[in-house]
Amino acid sequence: MKKLKFYLIGLIPGLILVFFILNKKGASCSGYLPNSRVIAETLSKEFTYSEDFKNGMSTYKIDEKFVKDSIITKGKVDFDRSHAQKKPCPDYVLTYPEKNPVYEITFEKCEETATLNSLKKLK
Repeated sequence: MKKLKFYLIGLIPGLILVFFILNKKGASCSGYLPNSRVIAETLSKEFTYSEDFKNGMSTYKIDEKFVKDSIITKGKVDFDRSHAQKKPCPDYVLTYPEKNPVYEITFEKCEETATLNSLKKLK
């Protein structure tokens, strides 16, 4: 019991100290998750749009800025319906927003470009 007390006396201040140091530096683990990595890699590529995607953008009155800044940046990749291991260009299905999705995008992420193939409105 005495050992546990000494352990907690050191652990609690240590955790608080580490929390404040990492929080001040802006460190987080969110960039290591598969969803975040796919989105970050996609945003670093040059975007090309298929005719189907362009038609969807005009139908739903969506511009390229909204696609990049909102749909892709804040979207959720559906790995169950995606083909992440496909060579040479894996294709993904992304829904936006995460809860109660309204839009669905399919895209391919190649070495140099990201080709947005289709845009669907779910509701």
